[in-house]
Order: sequence, then C-alpha cells, then structure tokens
Amino acid sequence: MVTTVNCPTCGAKVEWTEQNRYRPFCSDRCKQIDLGAWAEEKYTIPAVNLPDELEDDQKPIQ
Repeated sequence: MVTTVNCPTCGAKVEWTEQNRYRPFCSDRCKQIDLGAWAEEKYTIPAVNLPDELEDDQKPIQ
C-alpha cells in the first residue's frame, strides 16, 4: 500500500515514494510557489508572551 499525502500548495493527492522527487509537492511548480512564499516571509510563527521590555543586553545599539 502506497502512502498518499496532499500537496501543501494545491492539495492534489501525491504518492509518497522515492520516485516522486518533488514530494511532498506534486510538481516542481508547486515546490517553487512554496519556496517563493517562504522567501517573501509569508510563513510566520506567532509570538506568544513577549516580554514588555528587552533586557539591557538585548537592546539595540544606537
């Protein structure tokens, strides 16, 4: 039985095999779209519980 996953870009079903050189993507196009989004910093991790003030050694030098 072959494992299938959804392409992160377009949602197409993708077989997770060594023959699929673009996995988890369905194609080079979807892989490049994802890389472009990463390069444009569209993927972020939300910060939780940020400190109100930076420590003295973390303040930017002016």
